[in-house]
Amino acid sequence: MRRLGTWATAAALLTCAACGTRLPDSAFSSPVPDAPAPVSGAAGDVGVTATSIKIGMIDSVDSLLGPDTFSGPMYGAQAFFKALDAAGGVNGRQITFVSCDDQGVGGTDVSCAHKLIDEDKVFAFSGNSAFAYDGAAYISAKGVPDIGGEPISNAYDRYPHLYSIYGSDYPRDGKTIGWQGKLYSSTEPEHYAKVTLKAHVAGLVSYNQADSARYAAYEAEALRAEGFTVVPEQLDIALADFDSAALDMKNKGVDVVFDTIDTDGNARLCKAIDAAGVPIVAKMTTVQSWDATVAATYKDAPKCRNLLYADSSDRNYEDTSVPAVKAFRDAMAKYFPEREGRLSEWEIDGWASAQWLTDAVASCGANVTRVCVEKFMNSGQPYDARGMITPAAFTVKAPTGTTHACFNVAQWQDSANGGRGGWVTRVPDMDTNCYDVPQVSYSP
Repeated sequence: MRRLGTWATAAALLTCAACGTRLPDSAFSSPVPDAPAPVSGAAGDVGVTATSIKIGMIDSVDSLLGPDTFSGPMYGAQAFFKALDAAGGVNGRQITFVSCDDQGVGGTDVSCAHKLIDEDKVFAFSGNSAFAYDGAAYISAKGVPDIGGEPISNAYDRYPHLYSIYGSDYPRDGKTIGWQGKLYSSTEPEHYAKVTLKAHVAGLVSYNQADSARYAAYEAEALRAEGFTVVPEQLDIALADFDSAALDMKNKGVDVVFDTIDTDGNARLCKAIDAAGVPIVAKMTTVQSWDATVAATYKDAPKCRNLLYADSSDRNYEDTSVPAVKAFRDAMAKYFPEREGRLSEWEIDGWASAQWLTDAVASCGANVTRVCVEKFMNSGQPYDARGMITPAAFTVKAPTGTTHACFNVAQWQDSANGGRGGWVTRVPDMDTNCYDVPQVSYSP
């Protein structure tokens, strides 16, 4: 039901999650509804005219964690809408969008929500990626659909009218988070490391900081659920001794490393792993680290960086043989050429978010309303954004202890892209790379 990722500021590590409904193989054959022929007519709901639809975006761009940490979905969604408008829009209507940078601050996020709803009169949201999504309660209370947002906080597990890019099985009643106050994550990366990479002993590196330690407790349970022997390495967040941790993992036979630490810590950890000669088959990371900056970030750890594996529910942004990915890359190159060396899987999420909203709007014909858009979202039918994401849906389904998970995996290779480096897909197809895996509960 849910996969986790981590980020950190210089002051404290902060835990983030990416979640998704996992569906059986048969779901992948479900067609995306064809858009109706162009129509003309009167406007529908707030933010809709006969010729345009106004969309809002809230993203943490100028935040303490840097301009690239959370901004990917915004760029992906904007590239989609620019390309859509160049092709004539949706049912003859152009998409206009208004973005608001909340700077990663909860109070500013609330201000963004009020501005976009009360002043700009947006119809819906797309491409949202907010570090502290404090404005979610207001957006939900006003009944404004937020389609395909990045589930960094728990808002998408709690409020109606909010639709995470990964789908949801939770009630989302505005009160309880998840199921009876518990969230659930499935064990795809751990399963892949065991079955495909043949690893058995997992090093688990964390900080002596509350969020890092709490996520490490979950990760240890997930690893044990997949049969791993776990070697915990908890480090002082202020004076982390990565060299000693690496040497200890080597002495204890660790063959794969997981972590709950920040990007800078991961670079230092990889450097220590290389220096100690830890014979790992993989250094597992998350979708948030699946980006084009790996060569620079891990410049001092050439062996370890080529053992970086990440999983996601998206197509690899490098796989331009997939028509939808090719369209995405072409649009990014046209509208945001400066992003070429900073591309990430999260731009893919933003593109898919905009596609999802567009298809929901197209289903409404001439009378575009929020009610109609949410009818599309709440249909229970799996949606794959024209093949960009594994099928996701919004249903209410209690956890059963196991789930059928389909996912993508990629490995960083310096040799990719003619020696420039890049992410190489390591499964035949994400739509058929499916396993029955355990669900592990954890507290929000």
